[in-house]
Amino acid sequence: MSVYIAHRLFAAHDRALAADLADRVAGKIGPDRVFLPFCDTDEEDLVAEVKGRRLFELDRDRLGRLDAMIAILHGPSLDDGVCMEIGYAAASGVPVIVVSTDFQTYSMTEAGSHLEFPDPLIQAVATQVVRVAKLGPPSLSAPPDRSRFQGFRARNAAQTDTALDAAVDTLLDLRDRPPLRTGSPSDIGTHVYVEASPYSAWGRDHLAKACAEAGHTVMVPQRFTATDPLAGALADLTGVRSAARLLADVSGPETPPGTALLIGAALASGVRIAAFQPRVTFTHAHGREPNWRNLMVQYATDAHLDTGEAVLPWLTV
Repeated sequence: MSVYIAHRLFAAHDRALAADLADRVAGKIGPDRVFLPFCDTDEEDLVAEVKGRRLFELDRDRLGRLDAMIAILHGPSLDDGVCMEIGYAAASGVPVIVVSTDFQTYSMTEAGSHLEFPDPLIQAVATQVVRVAKLGPPSLSAPPDRSRFQGFRARNAAQTDTALDAAVDTLLDLRDRPPLRTGSPSDIGTHVYVEASPYSAWGRDHLAKACAEAGHTVMVPQRFTATDPLAGALADLTGVRSAARLLADVSGPETPPGTALLIGAALASGVRIAAFQPRVTFTHAHGREPNWRNLMVQYATDAHLDTGEAVLPWLTV
C-alpha cells in the first residue's frame, strides 16, 4: 500500500500535524510506503530552474501511483492544493480518507441537509470522512499544576490524537470496504464545463455565454442548486471528466475548493483546463518563481486567462 498524505503546508503547525499523521501511518505499513509533500520533496532546500513546476511534477508523479490518500482539511476555508489532489486521486479511482476536526457542518440553505464541508464535492468523492469535532475530556485540564491554558491545549491535543488514530484505523480497514463510486466519464465529449467563482464579478453567466456564443455546448455546476447536493456533486464530477474543456474561474483568496477539486479531476482525466482570473495576485516563496495560484492548481492548467477577451482564443486553440 502506497499512501499520500495531503495537507496544507504553508505554516509550521500544519506541517507538524501532517508529519504526526505520516509517522503513525508509517508505523503500520512502513516509512517507504508513505509520501509526505514538502518533507519528501525537500521543498525548503530544493533547487530547480523552475522550482514550483518541479514540485508539481514530483507531487503529480506520486499521485499517479497511489493506493490511498489521507487528506487533512480544516474548515471552513479548505486548502486549494489539497482539494486539487483529492480530485486527482478520486478521478484515478484511489480511495480518499478525509480527516477533520472542524466542529461546524454546512448546508446549501438554512433548512437544508447538513454536509461535512462547504462544497459538497469533497464529501461526495470521499471514501470516508473522519470527523472528530469535540475536545478531549475535561479531566485533562484537572491537574492542579496545570494552567487553564495548558489544560485547554491538552484537550485539543487529545482531540487531534483521536482524529489521527481514527484516520489510520480507517486506512487499514480500506481493504475490507468497497470503494465509493464517483461515476465514470463517458467518451470525451465536446462540451465545455464552466465553473464560476463567487469571488469574481464575471460570474457563471458571462463565462457560459462566451462559450455558447463560440458555438460550444456548455455545462454548469448542479451541486449548489440540486435537491440532493451530493448527487449534484457527482454529476458535476462526471461532467468535468467527460468534457472537452474545463473553464474554471479560480478567483478568490484561494481557488474555491470545489473548483480546485474539479481541476485535479480534469487533469487526471486528460481534459484541457483554463484558469480564469481577472484580478491576479502573486505569492512568493524562497527559491521559487512568483506563483499566481497554488502551484498544484497553476501547473495543472493549460492556460491562464485574465480577461474576458482571452476566452474565445483559448476555445479555438
